[in-house]
This record gives sequence, structure tokens and C-alpha cells, in this order.
Amino acid sequence: MAEPRRDGLRTHAARIAALGSPFVARLVEAAWRQLDQAPELALMFDNWPGEFGADAVAFRLASALHALALAGDPPRLAALFASQNGDFEAAVGEALALHQGFVIGWMAHPTQTNEVARSAAFAAALLTLDRQGPLPVELLEVGASAGLNLNLGHYRHVLGRRTCGPADSPLSIVPDWRGASPPPAALRIASARGVDLAPIDPREPASATRMQAYVWPDKPDRLARLQAALAIARRHPPLVDRESAAPWLERRLAAPQAQGTRRVIVHSMVMQYLSAGERGEITATIIRAGAAATPEQPLAWIGLEWAADRSAVMLQATHWGAGARSGGQTQTLARVHPYGEWIEWLA
Repeated sequence: MAEPRRDGLRTHAARIAALGSPFVARLVEAAWRQLDQAPELALMFDNWPGEFGADAVAFRLASALHALALAGDPPRLAALFASQNGDFEAAVGEALALHQGFVIGWMAHPTQTNEVARSAAFAAALLTLDRQGPLPVELLEVGASAGLNLNLGHYRHVLGRRTCGPADSPLSIVPDWRGASPPPAALRIASARGVDLAPIDPREPASATRMQAYVWPDKPDRLARLQAALAIARRHPPLVDRESAAPWLERRLAAPQAQGTRRVIVHSMVMQYLSAGERGEITATIIRAGAAATPEQPLAWIGLEWAADRSAVMLQATHWGAGARSGGQTQTLARVHPYGEWIEWLA
């Protein structure tokens, strides 16, 4: 007899531990063992329509429990999160029994970590593109969530021996850098705009709390970065449209592009949530726009996504308009930690 699909939570708990979060791994393991306390939730796992890894099912479950803990209900769960030690079985089992409906409702939505450390990968890629022609950037982000990475021009990035961004920024992003540094170049963001099916307004307290729930509680550095980015977003609100990505991108790329600007599409850890059809539409739209790019109006596409076998997160950039217009030039720039904690530069 085949194992229930819920047993996939055990596999993903091990992967979470490998990513450096033993507390969240233990939390997911306890939830798997306590699913009998929430039979409707168990049934939802067993009938999950997609793939657990691509849909980040374990992460959704962990963030739902974190949201309950942040609200202080039930108190035993809140205490477990505060101490990161104790009786996992009792605390998680009670939470699932009392708040099964909340967890099911929370899990209906994809995770929106909007991890700002990933902006370091974008910044490094933009420095590399700038070497092909120093131009200000018109940034377009697919799956922007709260739009925190649209504000990357307001962050200070330390990328190996290369530093870019305002020196007085309240947020410094310093990934563990491996390999050569990006080339010396300028990072100039002329405009930034994103799209998301369900954008989060970072200025709303409830939204800020929701985003905090997506941060693993045993990663205080990630929480500090999030809080600093939210403070910057209150002063510089990101522009994120509520819409499906494919039609939005088609319109944005069809709009006139200013002479002497580089239009750049970016996305991070979002393609796994889109249907194959929508991914195909986006790719076709970008390739068509790339065919019309010129040296005065170049186009670039930066993706930070899982490799096909989900063995690594890769940073790739494709550029049109730097020379021959027959096709884009693609580079694999780096291997990156899923949450941007380290970057292994390959370019």
C-alpha cells in the first residue's frame, strides 16, 4: 500500500534542517505526527493537487503555526516559539486541534517570504550587465509580493570586494561571498515596478506581521533584515500591481522604453508557483521583446530560481541589444542559497 501523501512532510522537514533551521524542521516533524488532531488538514495533505516541494507545503504549514504563535494563541505554542525548546508534540498538537480551520485557510495561499537578502543576487547581476553598457535600469519584477526587492537601490550591498548602494542605508546586505567579486560598475535604478496576484502592502501592520510569520524564527538575521526593509518601504512605498504576471508583463514590455535605459525583468523563487502555460507565455513575451532590443534600448532577464532537479538555486541573466540582435546572450552567474545567505559567484 502506498504511503499517505502527508508522509512527504517528513522528507521536507529533513530538507529544512539541511537549509539551517532545526527548529522549523522539528516543528514540521511534530505537525506530521500530530495530524490526527486535525483530520480535515490531514485529508488536505493527502489530496494535495500539486507537488509538495514546488508548492512549499511544509513552509506553508510552518508559517501558519508561526502566525498563531505571533498572535499568542494557543499560549503553549507561543511559548514554544519564544524558547525554541519544549514539548513540540503537545504544543503543535493542541494548535492543530484548536485552529485547524485557520491553518487550512492559511495554506491556501503560496508563501510570500519576499526575502530581501536575495536582492544581493539581483544587484550582482545588474553590476555585470552594466559592464555591457552603463545605463540606468527600469526594473520590472514578476511575483513581487510586498515589493521589498524593488527597493534594492535603497540598500547597501557588500558583494565580496565590491560594494554598491547608499553608504548610509539602514539596511546592509552582506551575504557570505564565495568566488570572484562582481565587476566594478554602477547600480542605478531609474524606476521599479512589480506585479503579484495577491500583493502585500508593507505599510500595513497586519501585512508586516504576516510577512514575519514567513521568516523562520531561528533566523534572527533574516527577521532583522525584514524589519529594516519594511521601515524603508514605509518611506519609499514599492509600486506593485495586482494582476496575473503574463498579461501584465506583455503590456509593460509593449510600452515605450526611454532611450538610454536598460529594461530588466527579474524574479526570484516564483516560477515554481506558475502554471506551465503561464511560464511559457512569459518566456515567449520576453523573447519577442528581446528581438526588438537595441544597444540604446537593451533588455535583460534575471532569474533566481531552482534548477530543474531542485538541487540548487541558480542565478542566470540573459541580455539582448548589446550587439547582434538575432538572439539573447545567457550567462549562469552564481549558485545562491535559497534565502540569499551565501552566493557562489561563477561568472
